[in-house]
Amino acid sequence: MLYYITDRKAFPGDERRRRRCLLDKITEAASAGVDYIQFREKDLCAKDLESLAREAMRILHAQNKLRGQNRDLRTVLLINSRIDVAIATGAGGLHLPVDDLSPKEVRQIWKSASWCGASAPSTGPGQVLDGESSPRDPLISVSCHSSQEVAQAAANSADLALFAPVFEKKDIPGTTPTGLDALHEACRAKIPVLALGGITLQNAASCLQAGAAGIAAIRLFQENTISSIARTLRGH
Repeated sequence: MLYYITDRKAFPGDERRRRRCLLDKITEAASAGVDYIQFREKDLCAKDLESLAREAMRILHAQNKLRGQNRDLRTVLLINSRIDVAIATGAGGLHLPVDDLSPKEVRQIWKSASWCGASAPSTGPGQVLDGESSPRDPLISVSCHSSQEVAQAAANSADLALFAPVFEKKDIPGTTPTGLDALHEACRAKIPVLALGGITLQNAASCLQAGAAGIAAIRLFQENTISSIARTLRGH
């Protein structure tokens, strides 16, 4: 699995250019077959976040249509933390940081929204029939920093766990990495665990060998050609 986490502020230029670069990168990610995109623009106000997320959803809807009827090949947009924006924009689900709502609470809120006509039937977690409305069963990923937190996420009905930081992060020197042994232990959980934090092409294979179901990253995808990254990580 490939999981791209957005950060428009890392792009050069003014705000308008950064947003354009972000949308271009989302197009690139979808066309390269990235499984999940976490929309992580936490500094934006709700109005701007919703507007930009709607543009991202239009891109994904168009890209997913090009892939035909195979929904396993579609890219799912997950909104970081903001369940209101996720539902309003028809996103496929939500990413939950530490100490946020539990996955069970999210599903209850999401279900209540669907009863009010805010979402449309889907064929499974994170999959939308018309590409416009939120699915009845959202896909939920959760930030985790220990095997215990991963086990708790699984018990609370999360779909994915992002385990971090596996390696020291270049932009935050001095961070204490969890390491590959801790990642291996976390991967014993009953949900897929994706490695996050300091991931490069050089160390990604060791994460997969440790049992990770995939790779999550910001810089790895934003600073490189995603199609090349995808081919290398997937071995073709």
